[in-house]
Amino acid sequence: MSSPVVAPPSTLSTRARVTAAHGTFGLFVAFGGDGIRNLVGWPAYVVIVSLYTVISLIVLVRARPRLTTRMLPKALLAFLAYALISVTWSSYAGATLLTYLGAFMCTVVGVFVALMFTWQEVLTRLANALKWVVGLSLAFELWVSVFVRDMVLPLSGGVYVGDDPPLLAYWSRNLLFSGGKIQGILGNSNLLCICALLAIIAVGIQLAIGSVRRRWGWFWMVLSVATFVLTRSSTIIIAALVVAVVWLTVMVARRANPRGRVTLYAVGVVIVASIVTTVALFSDRLLDLLGKSEDLTGRTEFWTRVIHRASERPWFGWGYSSPWVPGQLPLDDPLVRHHVVQLHAHNAWLDVWLQLGIVGVVIFAAIIVSLLWRSWFTSIDRPRFDLRTDRPYSALSLLPLLFVVVLVVQSLAESRILVESGWVLVVLFSLKTKRERTIVPDGAI
Repeated sequence: MSSPVVAPPSTLSTRARVTAAHGTFGLFVAFGGDGIRNLVGWPAYVVIVSLYTVISLIVLVRARPRLTTRMLPKALLAFLAYALISVTWSSYAGATLLTYLGAFMCTVVGVFVALMFTWQEVLTRLANALKWVVGLSLAFELWVSVFVRDMVLPLSGGVYVGDDPPLLAYWSRNLLFSGGKIQGILGNSNLLCICALLAIIAVGIQLAIGSVRRRWGWFWMVLSVATFVLTRSSTIIIAALVVAVVWLTVMVARRANPRGRVTLYAVGVVIVASIVTTVALFSDRLLDLLGKSEDLTGRTEFWTRVIHRASERPWFGWGYSSPWVPGQLPLDDPLVRHHVVQLHAHNAWLDVWLQLGIVGVVIFAAIIVSLLWRSWFTSIDRPRFDLRTDRPYSALSLLPLLFVVVLVVQSLAESRILVESGWVLVVLFSLKTKRERTIVPDGAI
């Protein structure tokens, strides 16, 4: 009698592998979009993301993942609807529709990853995408320093003022061996630094739950830390410190009883108030410590201009446009830093106020507050999906909280949370935490 044919596990099937690769590629494009555009230019990039969006929608329709009205993040839906409606009063309707299409594509990526994968698979997809960004960035900088030995411009050109390209316009400045801030495939040290920090968090969680071989886990941890050190973004260094504080707070909250948690929250409020007071009183010394000028590398001038413009239409704004489109800016004159045209306000909250007014800020704040709320209690409460109340905590439950904390800190100095990887992560975690409140590693149930 012939032995029965045993089917391979579903996670090892060809369909599952292709779906996983598709999810990883989407996240890589979200994190590494600047690098792809530097390499192939905008037209080819638009073709890539358009094809990806269509394929993702087809896969979602065919898969029909379970999704009810209760599982939908209402604030996120309200923001998307309001941003689209703003075309009716936008001062640049073409830019509003164009950038909204980009936001829709990013939303599709976030929805695809949230609905098609378990929490542990989401972690794997994020970690793999970030590893590709970190690995290719180090390889690119090594190639430039060893073989090119000079600064490199993007193959697709760039947007800058004047005949000679400024430093900010270069893809790589050949700084790997000179101790300067490397920019990697993204052509931006700040963006590469946040990818390195997110990679550190993702790989650290993988090591904690044992979902990656320890040798390879520590290999990527070393590369991610090295990239973080070589980029040295002041904003992301602060984000890393905040993440560390949040992690310690979660560890304390997990061990505290209900009364102890109330005390912890009270202490947290006092600490936050103390930090705000310290920053207000000793801002000059803190900026010197971080290597920043008193105008925060030109940001205060940008913020002043954005605030002045937003005040002219305070309630509903000038119309959605993230990022700003050259030639259809919400300001009378472009923001220029070191001869490079800036296409955002360098503060997500001011950007939302400028584009969608106070109403938009309230809705956006609702997205972030509700996401932090769900992520916080998911991380500090024991997993509950039956009558048992003593299930062990998992490091996997920290994933949404720590990622969102990084995005929120970054939003105070950049507007990345509104576009590409930032918006993908907001959509992903908003939908995933709303749909699945309990986070446990695969096979732990």
